[in-house]
Amino acid sequence: MPNFLGLRTVIYHVPDLARARAWYARATGVEPYFDEPFYAGFEVGGFEPGLDPDPTSGTAGASGPTAYWGVASADDAVAHLISIGAAPHQSMQEVGEGIRVAAVLDPFGNVLGVIENPSFRFRPE
Repeated sequence: MPNFLGLRTVIYHVPDLARARAWYARATGVEPYFDEPFYAGFEVGGFEPGLDPDPTSGTAGASGPTAYWGVASADDAVAHLISIGAAPHQSMQEVGEGIRVAAVLDPFGNVLGVIENPSFRFRPE
């Protein structure tokens, strides 16, 4: 049986790596730790949003799975993402036990979800 260690990386397909790198740096507040012409990876709280510009590996868009990134305040996170160019996608929802989720579309059409879950401790870096 494999020893799963938890979610590590979510790959977002982007048509313009330089533009996506700049946008995700603004969105996350960190610069990529891995930055090559074929991929950029950010370390955010022990997880990696990765940017892949290769059109043969997938395309940008809202048809793929949605990763929900933990945040202290879903309202603040959505407001920040929209202020830097994201578009509303899934309105804020209370899904039970104080858990709130929402999602936006990044400027490249990918769904970027946020989740505020009081059962999980938020550990800012």
